[in-house]
Amino acid sequence: MTDRRLWSYKEIAAHIKVQPDTVRSYRKHGLLPPPDHVESGKPYWYAETVRAWVASRPGNRGRRYD
Repeated sequence: MTDRRLWSYKEIAAHIKVQPDTVRSYRKHGLLPPPDHVESGKPYWYAETVRAWVASRPGNRGRRYD
């Protein structure tokens, strides 16, 4: 089953255990995938997009994020 929930900076930050400003910085520096959806100028990503990005991050070394 596909997870179609949309995540904001806040949900991504909680998932990878950093502050939302860190996630904003990742996007600013091109380290996040493009948003799946933009609403009122705010970017959102599907949970599955974020999980795939986390799994492919350099230095991940098999860490699991719940």
